[in-house]
Amino acid sequence: MSKTARRAPAGAAVLREEKTAAIRAAVFAELAAVGFGRMSIEGIARRAGVGKTAVYRRWRSKLHLVLDVVTALAAEGMPVPDTGTLRGDVRMLLEVASRALRHPMAAQIIPDLLAEAARSPEIAEALRTALHDSQESMTRAMVGRAVERGELPEGCDVRLALDLITGPLYWRVVVLRGDLPKGYLDELAAAVATALGARSA
Repeated sequence: MSKTARRAPAGAAVLREEKTAAIRAAVFAELAAVGFGRMSIEGIARRAGVGKTAVYRRWRSKLHLVLDVVTALAAEGMPVPDTGTLRGDVRMLLEVASRALRHPMAAQIIPDLLAEAARSPEIAEALRTALHDSQESMTRAMVGRAVERGELPEGCDVRLALDLITGPLYWRVVVLRGDLPKGYLDELAAAVATALGARSA
């Protein structure tokens, strides 16, 4: 007789995925509401509508939970802009980044996590991956396409390009917490494309 494989109860896997998603969403909400320092597993579980055991089955501490959420966010990423021009690609990237940075939840979470990163090498490394490495990969692809189109010469500094694209936006939105003037993203995209071309030349 052949052995019959044991099957999980119908819907069990879906329920686990739904709980994990609810917990991750609760992490963002808790970070925005109380910050990393005051955030607790109890508060996350309560907000997610699950028991503490459900959280501890997946992560052994709030630090590992936040690291996982930040890393997962980085892995999602976004498609590399491909508008046909460097200026258009930069403009699209700026639009997406500005919307993300201006989201009320992001406005609370990012400064708090950056402060925690100064005290925790693990958080610093996770943020570096989430906020830098993924963006650098995207910028490398954008610059590579611009080189192929003849807009930029070989050897364009990808890290400088990333600094030029994200630096002014981060300064305006996160540091100064100011509104973006009308047409600012268009002007910034044009300035970045011109600066990269002029420096490379």
